[in-house]
Amino acid sequence: MEAPELIVRYLQDAEAAERNFEDTLMAFAHTGEQNEVKHLFDVASTRARTQHQRLEARLRALGGTPSKAKSILAHTLAMAPTVAQIGHEPAEKNTQHLMVCVGAASAEMAMYESLATVAAAAGDTETERLARELQSEERDDYEKAWALLGPSALAAFQTIVQRHAVA
Repeated sequence: MEAPELIVRYLQDAEAAERNFEDTLMAFAHTGEQNEVKHLFDVASTRARTQHQRLEARLRALGGTPSKAKSILAHTLAMAPTVAQIGHEPAEKNTQHLMVCVGAASAEMAMYESLATVAAAAGDTETERLARELQSEERDDYEKAWALLGPSALAAFQTIVQRHAVA
């Protein structure tokens, strides 16, 4: 396999992941009881949209196209973490979603590290620059979600305890 083909494959993976993450974050932005967390998801969803648009532009510049199969697979696999939420109370949704966001942002930082490394090895400085830019944005999402995780869990705990004490 030639280096440009490998880079196209990595870009297809990243574009499918970001397209999926945009949809997931938008759904998270409309669920739960904590407005600060929902706002974070709304902003992060918009950022994910620009990320997959930039990835698609780079992919097309290299003669590739987005992979529908990879996009379908990414969307299917994205539902797995939310299945574990069955049985949780509505007050816990934002905390559960923050955990998914932290994990996904971490995985995407690693994905962009791989893309940047491969692009650098192939001498594709444009793709390497894009990967580093997107990696930095994922780090920002990770840090913001992480900062809200503890307070979100505490707020959910307090809400649930209070609701059950009254009932």
